[in-house]
Amino acid sequence: MGAKAEVVACDAADRAALATVLDTRSWSGVVHTAGVVDDGVLSSLTPERVERVLRPKVDAAWHLHELTAGMDLSMFVLFSSAAGVFGNAGQASYAAGNAFLDALAAHRRSQGLPAVSLAWGLWEQAGGMAGDLAEGDRERLARSGVTGLPTDEALALLDTALGGEDALLVPVRLDLAALRAGHEIGVLPQILHGLVRGQAGRTAERAGNADALLRDLAGKPEDERRALLTALVRGLVADVLGHSGPEQVDPDRAFSDVGFDSLTAVELRNALTAATGLDLPATLVFDHPNPAVLAEHLLQTLPGGAEAVLVPVLTELDRLEGVLAAVEGEGVDRSRVAARLQALLARWGDDGAAPDDTTDLIESASDDEIFDFIGKEFGIS
Repeated sequence: MGAKAEVVACDAADRAALATVLDTRSWSGVVHTAGVVDDGVLSSLTPERVERVLRPKVDAAWHLHELTAGMDLSMFVLFSSAAGVFGNAGQASYAAGNAFLDALAAHRRSQGLPAVSLAWGLWEQAGGMAGDLAEGDRERLARSGVTGLPTDEALALLDTALGGEDALLVPVRLDLAALRAGHEIGVLPQILHGLVRGQAGRTAERAGNADALLRDLAGKPEDERRALLTALVRGLVADVLGHSGPEQVDPDRAFSDVGFDSLTAVELRNALTAATGLDLPATLVFDHPNPAVLAEHLLQTLPGGAEAVLVPVLTELDRLEGVLAAVEGEGVDRSRVAARLQALLARWGDDGAAPDDTTDLIESASDDEIFDFIGKEFGIS
């Protein structure tokens, strides 16, 4: 077609280096495709890791925007990612960088400048960032409903986008069956709910999963409750890892030994949250290292378990500690507070248990001694 390609090495995030390249000739269009992936749960991110991901996205795109502002460009194309639209587990930095590109395109359009941001899904062709995806990553994407775009389809979508007026387009191939499955267990991104609206009846039916689980557990002996929860965990682990069934999951084998990482850990947490109704941490599989131990944790935490009974009590004690710390030294009637604490402790001991040394100390202590004890025991100064 008469085009001549020339490759010039340049760090586009380095404004001075980019300006030098741009000054070598006139330009009619810009296509920004740079990107780096460094996945991990939010708590594992460091400023250095975040900068590594944002620099080629945010800095480079902004420099291109500013340095070409006076040029007569026919196009300004930003290769963004669906991660910035959907919000992928483990990709906080990457999602933020791509969301910036989407916002930059809208900003340029508002100034009458050409711009379109393409929030690409997965390309079928192995290469670039997609070339670093392990088979497990691709399987996880497939379970979330994202499948690969053939190169010819992707290029056709690019041509269509260049002829349009939208600032943001999301060229992605989706598997509706997988989206419905994600919708039913409550892990489908909100923005995609409209694509499976026809499944509202089935979704409403499955929305009571947690209540149904509690009904199944109610009235059963502890051994049966444990077996039901172990089966639940094994089944969801099998789903997350792409196994054919729960029988392939050894309940005593460590999650770390069967391929779990921070992203699959979040996926399992999400599925268990939907199934149990519990507010579970992203570190769940690291805190409870195999299916049997995790099932035991659920057994104790769900209504009827020992932890479930203690959690609200301990939460209120935490609040009490905070209140006592806040009013310390403010002229509070300490004798009234001490009397209430003594009365509470006395009622708590009504089960007939022999008082321990702490109980004896509190019962014989003065008001000042009680407050001094609370301060030392709970670290309240």
